[in-house]
Amino acid sequence: MRSFVALWPSPEVVETLDRAVRHVRRRVPEAKWTRREEWHLTLLFLGEVDGALMPGLLEALDHVLDGYPPLDLSLDGWGVFPLSAPRASVVWAGVTGEHLIGLVDGLREAARSAGVRVESRPFVPHLTLARARPPLVTERILRTLGPPPRAGWRSDRIDLVESRRVGESRYRAVRSWETSGR
Repeated sequence: MRSFVALWPSPEVVETLDRAVRHVRRRVPEAKWTRREEWHLTLLFLGEVDGALMPGLLEALDHVLDGYPPLDLSLDGWGVFPLSAPRASVVWAGVTGEHLIGLVDGLREAARSAGVRVESRPFVPHLTLARARPPLVTERILRTLGPPPRAGWRSDRIDLVESRRVGESRYRAVRSWETSGR
């Protein structure tokens, strides 16, 4: 199963972000803009997980996430991948929040302890807004986006999500953990 651990912005933040990028979608039609229903903050990308490892992975994630406190998060500017490149293949809205790095470190360790291979690249918290092939001129897309919106939310759950390539809904929550505090 192709999967990742994620949390979702509040409906109010989605609406604020959607208003901020609505005009850009028309002005930059060469980008493939993600649907607002798909905007999420990936905490841990797992990729293809062998079904035999799934019970151990769920147990390890339970250990980290059961009773995890809510996270206070906020949008934190625009960005692109690759970082600091003249051309961008991914455009995103940054996210900031206290305890994010600690949570991600805990999730990475949990997955590794269950035998799941985890990427070691630095965590850049973001909501993916668009992808582009060929890449866009970074300066142009960031200028077109204009000033980033300011909005925040409190997380209410964290999901293990299955990513499917077909069907009406691309993402399906396999397991959810309510953020409630320890």
